[in-house]
Amino acid sequence: MTKDHLEDAIAPHGGVLVDREATPAERTHWEKEAARLPALRLDRRTLSDLEMIVIGGFSPLDGFMGQADYTGVVERMRLASGAVWTIPVTLGVGADEARRFAVGADVALQDEAGTTLAILHLRETYRPDKRREVTAVYGTDDAKHPGVAAVLAQGEVYLGGRVTLLRHPADLPFPEHRLTPRQTRAAFRERGWKRIVAFQTRNPVHRAHEYIQKCALEIVDGLLLHPLVGETKGDDIPADVRMECYRVLLERYYPADRTLLSVLPANMRYAGPKEAIFHAIMRKNYGCTHFIVGRDHAGVGTYYGTYDAQKIFDQFPVDDIGILPLRFDHTFFCRTCDSMASTKTCPHDPSQHVALSGTKVREMLSRGERPPKEFSRPEVADVLIKAMRAA
Repeated sequence: MTKDHLEDAIAPHGGVLVDREATPAERTHWEKEAARLPALRLDRRTLSDLEMIVIGGFSPLDGFMGQADYTGVVERMRLASGAVWTIPVTLGVGADEARRFAVGADVALQDEAGTTLAILHLRETYRPDKRREVTAVYGTDDAKHPGVAAVLAQGEVYLGGRVTLLRHPADLPFPEHRLTPRQTRAAFRERGWKRIVAFQTRNPVHRAHEYIQKCALEIVDGLLLHPLVGETKGDDIPADVRMECYRVLLERYYPADRTLLSVLPANMRYAGPKEAIFHAIMRKNYGCTHFIVGRDHAGVGTYYGTYDAQKIFDQFPVDDIGILPLRFDHTFFCRTCDSMASTKTCPHDPSQHVALSGTKVREMLSRGERPPKEFSRPEVADVLIKAMRAA
């Protein structure tokens, strides 16, 4: 463990923060070699996983999973080393394409335009049982589930091996907020934060989320608002719109010295409970000590129970995950209480709760109407109305 890690509030998962970016000497070597290597073009989902590996967001992974780690995750929710891990991080190719790559050799990993970004040091190839994988990870093999669909769309052969990054993709969005785990940890040290809570989101922050975050801020030193900006479902609100919502909210309603906005370049898997653990481990790598887990975390449709993502943490010893989950119930504005509340604190009938469905909110926004201020801050509503009009 490095000196910085000893000074941090929490160690990375597995004890060492992975860094797979090439040194200048390595970059010179591999850029000369790359033209002679077989090449593999990665889609945006896999490019996102590559970024998370090389910056240490997926520590202790230093590449795409080999069969021992993959099998351990699917069967036991642990890597071969014994470290807790709940979702496979794999690189799939078709059988014909897999024949181009020799185990023990190197592969040039390219973006969709054909630019070489990284080198895969291929250790092994294997054929997964995808039905077993999706049933274990997602609790279903229903191809309508977006996470299941993504796994089934991958090639039938997985490539395992360490990676070395030569360059990041050009024009990555949100550069001013694209902090690596090393950078967030440095920011926490600079601010003197010892207890840091992370909030995962792929949606705009409404009053219920704000209430949860501020409750958590009462017991920690700082909040990392950490929106996910990798691949999501097609009907999710675009990342640039969400980021503008976060900016106006933080500017007007949060203490600047106790909040940090940084994006998470990971993809959504929509794996519910398993993804809650996955999200917590990532935030541990970014240096957070606490992680908010609310209602239906990382869920989709009706595949998971409302609080399954909280219950799964009870399956592991606290030290095995390391980051502490903060479990929040469903929150709302209660007219009788005249305040934000949850079922844990409010005794009143649900008819007194301000609750709007996502469909209702979208209908109001499409008409240029702000939802009630008890549901959404007007500044956030205005950002969403402007975006819908421009669409």
